[in-house]
Amino acid sequence: MRPTPRTALAASALALAATAALVLPAAPASAAPAAAEACTPSQVVANGGFESGATSWTQSSTTVVTNRTGQSAHGGGYYAWLDGTGGTHTDTLSQSVTVPSGCAKATLTFWLHIDTAETTSSTAYDKLTAKIGSTTLATFSNLDKNTGYVQKSFDVSAFAGQTVALAFTGTEDSSLQSSFVLDDIALDTSDATTPPADSTRTPAAPAYTVSLSSNTAGTVWTGHESATFTNASATALSEVYLRLWDNYHGTCSAPPITVTNVTGGTAGALAVSCTALPITLPTPLAQGQSATIGFDLGISVPSGADRFGYDGSFSFIGNALPVLAVKDGAGWHLDPYTNNGESFYSLAADFKVTLDHPTTLLVPATGTSVDTAGSSGRTVTTATATQVRDFAWAAGPFSKISGTSTAGTPINVYSVSGISSANAQSMLSTARTAVDAHAARFGAYPYGELDAVIDNNFWFGGMEYPGFVLDLVSTTALTHEIGHQWWYGIVGDDEYNSPWLDESFTDYATDLALGSTGTNCWNSVSWASSAEKITNSMAYWDAHSSRYGTVVYTYGKCALHDLRRLIGDTAMANLLKSYATSHWYGVSTTAEFKAAAQAATTTDLTSFWSTHRIEG
Repeated sequence: MRPTPRTALAASALALAATAALVLPAAPASAAPAAAEACTPSQVVANGGFESGATSWTQSSTTVVTNRTGQSAHGGGYYAWLDGTGGTHTDTLSQSVTVPSGCAKATLTFWLHIDTAETTSSTAYDKLTAKIGSTTLATFSNLDKNTGYVQKSFDVSAFAGQTVALAFTGTEDSSLQSSFVLDDIALDTSDATTPPADSTRTPAAPAYTVSLSSNTAGTVWTGHESATFTNASATALSEVYLRLWDNYHGTCSAPPITVTNVTGGTAGALAVSCTALPITLPTPLAQGQSATIGFDLGISVPSGADRFGYDGSFSFIGNALPVLAVKDGAGWHLDPYTNNGESFYSLAADFKVTLDHPTTLLVPATGTSVDTAGSSGRTVTTATATQVRDFAWAAGPFSKISGTSTAGTPINVYSVSGISSANAQSMLSTARTAVDAHAARFGAYPYGELDAVIDNNFWFGGMEYPGFVLDLVSTTALTHEIGHQWWYGIVGDDEYNSPWLDESFTDYATDLALGSTGTNCWNSVSWASSAEKITNSMAYWDAHSSRYGTVVYTYGKCALHDLRRLIGDTAMANLLKSYATSHWYGVSTTAEFKAAAQAATTTDLTSFWSTHRIEG
């Protein structure tokens, strides 16, 4: 997405083995240690998800643990809501926990959402304190507000063998509410020799089959979707999650994306503000086994010139199809939706999507499309796409022009009313040049045709999907979104936790395509705080939204220009080409890119990463 141009492991307390004196004839006394107490890995917080109400918890009032409207759970239906009154107030929540003495590792985690009416960016008026025993683990405040839940993690191994109080205290001052919302609290214990989590990404090789029919305006779509997938992990897969991203644009009581009549598994309660649906499989899948789930799907497009919205007669339908969440060594990736950038993280998949719509509507879409006659006055558009991370489409009485890039990529430009013929032709020319420029640097464009949908009413500069982009009339924005076909589309990444891996790389690619060398651009860098880093996640940027574009886009691409100047133009070009090739349809991480960059030069890059605040 392009922003609009307008705008320390603690010491473990281990049980000492008792000694026993054994006296033998004609031999000195000796001591033999008893076997160390064994650790059985366990989770010691009771009712950490609050699904049994306040059971096992002590709360300052009966309204702390709740399922009332105004906030939502991270998982299930209940959560703990501290404060949020807008007046002088204190809420507390606590539970006595026993940390086993035979375990070398103990980790406390909880999910926290903070919203506030405070407008200050410098003063902590309202606070939440997390403690274990007499130790304060952290203090959060209105300054830490976020748009969704963020997981917090603390090493509490030093409390092994102790029974202590786990306590949360929220305090508000006399005005302007701050709400501290907790859910899914856990304290996991393990032996130091416990093997690492399985880092294999799964479910793998998804294949989606979708059949939808629209109303006359193209704003309501109903039908069926199925998803076939394989467990790539050595760990059995007992459930999957569907991401219903566009429920961000509605409410849990009236969600724009509905999934009903699930087959192939049992649907659970919507989570993460109704953007994640767990489905328990009837039998856990062993490594290499496959399964299929199916469901009826309803999509209601809201008003607004957005990546999911309609602008007059024109509907834009991005992130509407439910897709499988990713599970790896970190567990399930169930991050919240962000409107400031992207949260979308999915593995490359195949799609076959059939869209039945009025013939008066043109339907540009991801993949290669074929139109056939439907029932009276209707057309059936069948789009097929392989190895793509998502599927998007639009519907409306667009004006369409087409062309082919010099390297042979078919390009279609769809314009809403009000876009002049000259501007449409300019965008077609830009697309033809951009797709070939990026392909020459990073590898041939693999998605068949490329559709660009143009509307100057978009509040953002542009938005990328595989083979399909939304843009203003802007050479820079369109070149950027087409660059995302490689950096996000082909070379995937976790867009919520590592947004720089697609946005910084794409803005760097855009500069190269437009002939900009980024000379001296790092000279203008001015950090807002010591916490600000190019590699920060969207959880950070949602709390510091005014800095997101500056740091991730501008500082990020300037860092890559600096890397090119340090290792040389040829080495940098070879690095990015080979990195794209080795991660083709895969997932990029900061650690992997740093390793590849270091392998491309004899220069020690340690200080470079530090200076440019690239961590990971």
